[in-house]
Parts: sequence; structure tokens; C-alpha cells
Amino acid sequence: MKTTALSVNLNKVATVRNTRHLGIPSLTRAATLCLQAGAHGITVHPRPDERHICAADVPELATLMQAWPDREFNIEGNPFHNLMAVVGQLAAQQLPVHQITLVPDGHGQFTSDHGWVFPDDAPRLQPLIEQAHAWGVRVSLFMDAETAPMAAARAVGADRVELYTEPYAAAWGTPAQAAQLARFAAAAQAALDVGLGVNAGHDLNRDNLSAFLAQVPGISEVSIGHALIADALELGYAATVKDYLRCIAQGWSCRS
Repeated sequence: MKTTALSVNLNKVATVRNTRHLGIPSLTRAATLCLQAGAHGITVHPRPDERHICAADVPELATLMQAWPDREFNIEGNPFHNLMAVVGQLAAQQLPVHQITLVPDGHGQFTSDHGWVFPDDAPRLQPLIEQAHAWGVRVSLFMDAETAPMAAARAVGADRVELYTEPYAAAWGTPAQAAQLARFAAAAQAALDVGLGVNAGHDLNRDNLSAFLAQVPGISEVSIGHALIADALELGYAATVKDYLRCIAQGWSCRS
């Protein structure tokens, strides 16, 4: 791996669209502009309440992704809510979904804010991971930046983990920043040591992304939504994606 893939989370585009009944801004147009600018993938999180991504959005985006065979479609969500049904529908229609990120969020939860707990969650997760693999889909587990659970995450069948990066983002620019970076570096290395791929996401932005990638080893993908879409309101999709790709390249160039 010579770089980190950028997956653009479109949830906030859907949030704006859902405030009216005009169908704008368009999710497929947003995805197309981001992919044209060099984004490596698209992420959506279809929650049961459809407060942003709606059920109909997912197959439309999957259909769009057929025109981008070198890019990835990542769907995240709680597998005990609606996620598995959504992914199963795509599999039945032979539409692309490359990765599902399993997230333990609750009904109506404001945003994802914690990872899975092992060994408690292992018996529930294992059959769902096996089902995803039967569909040919890679599985990533949303995890807190702790070293101890990584072996259990691998044992239950996960292919990757996504490190929940809000604690790092909250510490950015404070005396706690170095300790958080060390914590995330240790968690990532523990995951790599047991054969897991490592993704990251939550509150990463153009200020803190490069430093994270410079210090935390082996990050295969970052999924960025809120900050990226906020930046795009001012800069446009293309310029924003290109600047996040610049941040990724800068982080890799500074790796120690």
C-alpha cells in the first residue's frame, strides 16, 4: 500500500436534500463530481429513520458505481437494524458493494460514537460477517482505538477495522494530541499484526488528516463526510476532493 484511499461520505448531501421535496442536491451528481476529482470511493450510512440516506438512494448509487469499476462503494450501518437487508438487495440485483462497515449505533443516535465490544458482541457478529462474505463483500468493524480487541475482531471474521477517530480530532491542537496519536498508532499496529486492514473515520478534516496519516501506520482508507461536504459548500466538490488528496499525500510524505 503506497497511499490511503479517500471515500467520500454523502450523508450530509442527503440531509440538505431531505429538507425539501425537490430532489436537490443530487446524490448521484455529488458522487460523480467527487469520483471525477479522484475520490477512491463513496460511503453512505442508510439509517432506519432515513434522516439522510433513503432506501432508494443505495441502489441508485450502486448503479452509478458500475461505471467506476476501479472505485469502491462502502455501506455502513448497524447490521441489527436495516443494513443487511439493504446489502442483500444489492447482492440479489448483482449491484456492486465492496465493503460494509458494521457500526453499533442505536435507533435515532445523533452520530456514531463508539465501537464494538469484544468478546460480548462476537456471537452476534460472526454469522452476519459470514453472510457478507457469502455475498462477496469485505467487512470492516467500527472500533475504538484499543489494542486488546483487535485479535478478537480478526477471529470473528472481520477483514478490516475502522478506527473511530473523534477522540483524536477532539484532542487536535491541545496537549493531548500526541498521546492520542500514540494511542491510535498502537491500535492500528495491533490490528495490522493480526492480519486486519485498517480504515479510519470520524471528524477527520483538512487540518488534522495529514498528521494522523503521518503517525498512524497502515491506514488503507479514510471515510470523510461532514467536514468534506462543509468544505465543498465553499470550495466545490472537485477542489475539496483534490485538497483532501493533497492532505493524504502530505501525510504519507511525512511518515517517519
